[in-house]
Parts: sequence; structure tokens; C-alpha cells
Amino acid sequence: MGPPPDHCARSFHFERDTFTFANELVWQYRFDPATGAMTVSPCDPPPVYTHRCFVIVRSARQFFYHARFDPGRPAVNAETYCRLIRQVVSRNPRRPGAESERIVIPGYDGLRAFSQAHEPLLKAECGGPWQSYFVRSHWRMVFMIPAWHQERMAGQLAQRVREGAVPTVHLFRFPRITINHGTVLFGLSESEGEIQFEAYDPNLPAHPVKLIYDRAGRMFNFPPTCYWAGGRVSVVEIFRGGLY
Repeated sequence: MGPPPDHCARSFHFERDTFTFANELVWQYRFDPATGAMTVSPCDPPPVYTHRCFVIVRSARQFFYHARFDPGRPAVNAETYCRLIRQVVSRNPRRPGAESERIVIPGYDGLRAFSQAHEPLLKAECGGPWQSYFVRSHWRMVFMIPAWHQERMAGQLAQRVREGAVPTVHLFRFPRITINHGTVLFGLSESEGEIQFEAYDPNLPAHPVKLIYDRAGRMFNFPPTCYWAGGRVSVVEIFRGGLY
């Protein structure tokens, strides 16, 4: 039996396959460690590249699935790179293309180096904030996410990571939407009590983060960040099948 349809022949590496730039935060978040209360204030100056977390995770997977970086070839001009970026982000984010069909990006060894050199081009061509709002999984959050669903989701995500897939997931709280975010999973470690998924968070491009599944509680936890106080989240896989 062959590999699953979204299996990629190579492994995802954070230092090579992520963007250097961030989905910028509209607000500054301050957490009271004693009470857990959060206060917010507008960022000053106002950020420009916002509301694109789902755009970034989708685009990262499209480059992983459909591009081949070739540092041995000479770099080309901005017009050519613009055309190549458009070709990549027009491809299907749900399954990788054949190696022979990959779009060659010359002059760089991966997305991280490419995005460091051509940040404005990638920001302009990968997609606008409306594409984050129209992610299909947004309809799912209005329905209850039971514990059995999260148990099954954790098992499916773990199996897919073991098989070499790169799942993209939607993290949210509802009806009080304190988090509504997308990440890419690319590694895991397991124990009797939990599964720790290694994730690429487009808000925090400098380092990987963790998404933790608690087996006993049958729930996911997302640890504290500069924009999230930490705690339980609902998790749904996105950019996989017809409904998500």
C-alpha cells in the first residue's frame, strides 16, 4: 500500500519551511499572572500585515507541497519570483504534487531564506485577510465540540504526523472567542498522559510552539504566548477534506 495522499517525501523542518515574518497582532495583550485576567490595548503604530494566520499556514503548506527550492541556480528578478509565488499559492493545499510537477524556486534553500529576502513579494501574493475569514472550518465552531471528537482528532493528527503529513489546524474557543487561530503541526512526542505536538505558529515565527493533548481529560491545551493566556482550546483540522 502506498503513502497517504497528503504524505510528502521529505520532512518539514521549522528552520527551512516556515516564513520569517509574522502575522502581526492588532492588540497588545497583558495578562495578570495572579488572576489570569487579560487586558488589551491597540498596537502603536498600527500593524499592517494582520488577520492572515490562516493565509500563512495555508501558504506554508503549499510551498512545502508544491515548491522545490534550488540554491544552486542563480537568483532571478522580482517579476519572475512574483510569477512563481502565484503559481505555488494557486495549487491545492490539501495534497502534495508529484516531484516532477513542483515549481522550482531558484537561488534559495527554503521558504525561510526566501521569505527573508522577499518579504514584501510574499506578503502581497499569498493572500489577503478575507481568505482567513472564509476558512471553511469557521462554520464548525458554532457547534459543540465534544470530548470524543477531540480524542478522535488527536489520534488522527498523531497518525498523520507519524506518516509524514503536515496537518494544519484551527484552534478556537466559542462562544467567547478568546482565540481563533491557525497553526501547522510537524512533529510530536508521546507519553502515557499526553501527546505534545510541535507546531509552527504564524504569530511567533522565531521558534516552534507546542499544542498538547491531555489523554485523561480528552482535551487540547495551548500553552501561554504573548497573545494567549494559555488553556483549553478546541481543535479542528483544516485544508484537508471537502468540508474544511
